[in-house]
Amino acid sequence: MADYFTHFSCLLDVGTPDNAAAALALYNSLSAEGASEEPPSEGFLLSIQPEHGGTALWMRDDGTGDPERVIAFVRCCAEQFHLTGRWGFQYANTCSRPRLNGFGGGAHVLDLATGKTVAWTYTDGWLASVLDGSDGDV
Repeated sequence: MADYFTHFSCLLDVGTPDNAAAALALYNSLSAEGASEEPPSEGFLLSIQPEHGGTALWMRDDGTGDPERVIAFVRCCAEQFHLTGRWGFQYANTCSRPRLNGFGGGAHVLDLATGKTVAWTYTDGWLASVLDGSDGDV
């Protein structure tokens, strides 16, 4: 049997060390909510990165993670801390054994001021679509 994983590692600068501490508290609250879901969300790990002035949050998977939860958390931080500009990350979908269609990934870009998606891509199904002769738009 094969196991499937989603891997990512990204930073979000929240502007000040106080914001970073508040973001950590927000993360802990949202993680507790996610743990009560059925089934529980895979979520992600978060820590404050001192080498970036204590203002950057490092978000990453713990063996496997949930990109949608990362996006939701970043939107919450953007609203709470009045962040602006663009933020994005990419992720990889992998498989513990060689399986057809077992690998892929994607990327997501947000406008932090509005919380809206600027662009995104997801490669699941893209290759098969192009090989079948369609245009490959996902």
